[in-house]
Amino acid sequence: MQGRRLLMIPGPIEFTYEVLAETSKPTLSHVDPQFIEEFGQALEKMRKVWLAPSGQPFIVAGSGTLAMELAVANITEPGDRVLILHTGYFSDRMGDIFRRHGAEVEVVASEPGDVAGVKAVKARLAAGSYKILSITHVDTSTGVRTDVHSLAKVAAEHGALVLVDGVCSVGGEALDMEAWGVDIALTASQKAIGTPPGLALLVASRRAIETFRARKKPVSSYYCDWSNWLPVMEAYEARKAAYFGTPAVNLVRALNVSLDQILAEGMEARLARHARHAAAFRAGMRAMGLSFVPARESLYANTLSAIWYPQGIDASVLGLISEEGAMLAGGLHPAIKTRYFRVGHMGMTNAEEILAVTGAIERAFARAGWKSEPGAAVAAAQRMLLG
Repeated sequence: MQGRRLLMIPGPIEFTYEVLAETSKPTLSHVDPQFIEEFGQALEKMRKVWLAPSGQPFIVAGSGTLAMELAVANITEPGDRVLILHTGYFSDRMGDIFRRHGAEVEVVASEPGDVAGVKAVKARLAAGSYKILSITHVDTSTGVRTDVHSLAKVAAEHGALVLVDGVCSVGGEALDMEAWGVDIALTASQKAIGTPPGLALLVASRRAIETFRARKKPVSSYYCDWSNWLPVMEAYEARKAAYFGTPAVNLVRALNVSLDQILAEGMEARLARHARHAAAFRAGMRAMGLSFVPARESLYANTLSAIWYPQGIDASVLGLISEEGAMLAGGLHPAIKTRYFRVGHMGMTNAEEILAVTGAIERAFARAGWKSEPGAAVAAAQRMLLG
């Protein structure tokens, strides 16, 4: 950390040296045999990380928002009814994208930091004929995590497709895509997948692909149309070159390395590490007398934490935290934006970084005038890590 600040925002995150090394290599042609092999490997590894052995992976140059639109544009036609489970800023964004593609959107509303229960969603699904249930697995704006497994079961009872915005969850939270009956799970490279920003990633189920192929009207977005991208993904996986748009060669190579690291760690061990580090960080914050935006513990995400500013402390403390060696994020949800801050702890984050960011927050809050026992936060986090 000497001479630089630890990046602990909810993405981009810290990346491993091996992943970063791929981005600095001379760029190969997108039809170079080596790149064709690496692209094909990355697609195959995505199935293992998503736990979707029969799913169709897509790797497209773009952001997480593009991944959202790649999902929506291809399974939505004008007039389709969509139910969105609201958890924050990115649930709102998903609704906007659905509306742009002609869907009739209804929302299961909630207060900031909360989410409606499975029974409420079940009642709404039973009351109307919905084509799609859209779920934000972890909303980056609030740190709220939803129960995708239970929600997908309810959706299956009513024949609805399940779209999961996993931008802040895939690779860091439990998501058994095929076993749970999720039809599309999407993310972005710069989050728990551990690759620099620039790749929109998603896996579509067979049912999602069948829905796309059965649509009556063409996809309204040229760049997002699976008709253009599906032949490319199929070709590279068959170790053949294909072209629609030039892939982000170095980022795809970096993704292939990151997926290797994820699978080498093992999904079970990786998820357990995220849960352990999140619990340690929260223990440190509690030891300082701080509380969290999610309304109850069952909603706490393992990939990031959203923390209320206590009385007498405001966003100016983020500058002090930066001076102490860690870059954190301010609030994002419009209704509470000035009242909280956010800390990312995902990807290859290790125990040393959890302790470092906890210490930086503790020192900065002390400088800002917050009274708590010196060292209590780091000690609490350390106890949790050792436990």
